[in-house]
Amino acid sequence: MQLRFTKMHGLGNDFVVIDAIHQPVKLSAQQIRQIADRHFGVGCDQLLLVESPQSATADFHYRIFNADGGEVEQCGNGARCFARFVRDQGLTDKDCIPVETAAGQIELRIMADGQVQVDMGQPVLEPAAIPFLGESAQPDYPLEVEGQILTIAAVSLGNPHAVLRVEDVKQAPVARLGPAIGAHPRFPQGVNVGFMQVVDRRHIRLRVYERGAGETLACGSGACAAVVAGQRLGWLDQQVRVSLTGGDLMISWPGAGEHVIMTGPATSVFEGTLLL
Repeated sequence: MQLRFTKMHGLGNDFVVIDAIHQPVKLSAQQIRQIADRHFGVGCDQLLLVESPQSATADFHYRIFNADGGEVEQCGNGARCFARFVRDQGLTDKDCIPVETAAGQIELRIMADGQVQVDMGQPVLEPAAIPFLGESAQPDYPLEVEGQILTIAAVSLGNPHAVLRVEDVKQAPVARLGPAIGAHPRFPQGVNVGFMQVVDRRHIRLRVYERGAGETLACGSGACAAVVAGQRLGWLDQQVRVSLTGGDLMISWPGAGEHVIMTGPATSVFEGTLLL
């Protein structure tokens, strides 16, 4: 099987993007792991499929697979690359693109300066819907990890996130606590883990350990979750610059009942053909 693909990244969070509208695509988890392997494949954090919509209200269907082959609900950096891909490949000429995901419909907007704005929808805060095992929605929760009690916020932006405040993100124990929190039994579907340093009310630094991918250079939904968590705890304003390892995103959230808006770049690296 031969597949045409494009390698892209959003602030270093990298993707293999495949047009599944104009070529037949049926990939097993093993084949996705093979493609994602950085030594024996193309190498990526996630593989993205561009499919025909399943409803009349969307222009495309967007599927995301982590490097371990598992399918996930949402990826903010991937959404920006998705928008750039469908425009660059001539699949649409629209600036505003409605797209279906496993977590619901989102709206992608290509800005005049080439950056992409993503309407990520309303954050999900009820524990059962995240999902997180807790009795009622709170700004933060105690979580026992490796014999110590941590304080985390739990938020879903189409995929679950735990957010932990740290004094210095460079010194944060991401490699140790990331997988420990990520596999915690109170998150029955696993969770992405964000380590957030508050610089001031309009600026944070963030590192994210992602389900099925490990620490990535950037995580768009993780940036959104961190800003929502920080606002609910009284630490942040409505518009915040999020500095990730790979670069900066602008996140805006007016507050409860409103949508989270993410703005940032999307870059094509190269195109190629896979032989599987």
